Amino acid sequence: MLPMNETLVVQGRRLESADILRIRDLISGNPNWSRRRLSEALCAEWEWRNASGRIKDMAARSLLVKLQARGLIELPPRRQAASNRMLCRRISRQSWDTTPVVGRLADLGSLNVQEVSQESTARIRVAAALSEFHYLGYRGTVGENLQYTVTDAQDRLLACLLFGSAAWKCKPRDEYVGWNPEQRVRNLHLLTNNTRYLILPWIRVPHLSSWILGRVLRRLSADWQNKYGHPITLVETFVEQERFSGTSYKASNWLRLGSTTGRSRQDRRHTLRVPVKDVYLYPLDRGFRKELAA
Repeated sequence: MLPMNETLVVQGRRLESADILRIRDLISGNPNWSRRRLSEALCAEWEWRNASGRIKDMAARSLLVKLQARGLIELPPRRQAASNRMLCRRISRQSWDTTPVVGRLADLGSLNVQEVSQESTARIRVAAALSEFHYLGYRGTVGENLQYTVTDAQDRLLACLLFGSAAWKCKPRDEYVGWNPEQRVRNLHLLTNNTRYLILPWIRVPHLSSWILGRVLRRLSADWQNKYGHPITLVETFVEQERFSGTSYKASNWLRLGSTTGRSRQDRRHTLRVPVKDVYLYPLDRGFRKELAA
């Protein structure tokens, strides 16, 4: 049990000893409840919702599991075998028109940039493209996210982008923002990470990549506001040094802040090496430091 004057931050939420006791009471007083029912009850008691009013039941479930891992609570047994739906889900393969597209950006004609995270057919096409052609593959999305497609006048897919949760910690970014750990916990949802960016391999048009980034960034915050009820003030991305030079991000005026250390967040023994990545940021609001340090 937590000492009476100690607090614990789990899943971005500050917990005190009384909170742990209340969770224990919910578990012992409702032995027939599932883990899902417990998470929903916690969200209701805490008024734990995102900015658009949806209960954060998945965050609550993760919080409960983490508390159990620390030995602070004992959850009821799972009612069904745990599965990773992202790993188990089969991604439908698509037929692609691989005719090379070369030439000038102006020769492409009218291009359509759409946010498609709530459109099932378009999401399937994005998943298939990323799974087949992006070097990191694709296992789905977790948490708040937006997905964009870029198509030509014939609805031929040229590119797709995915934005999701920002990194929990990143030294170059955190030093640049100038926030403290409490401010980061409170305001991290105002950042997003460009986790995937793919131009189909047969599309070879100079300046197309930076053009796409510019169009997407101009609408990103408004699209986030429409879907989740809050804006985005800062965008980050990580570019693997051995594979890419970050040319498109540089051409779109992203700021290169430095590099990662080459260690995974799972590397508690400092033995696991991962690719070194350059850290890029793009502010969407001139007053981002003031907002993020609030």
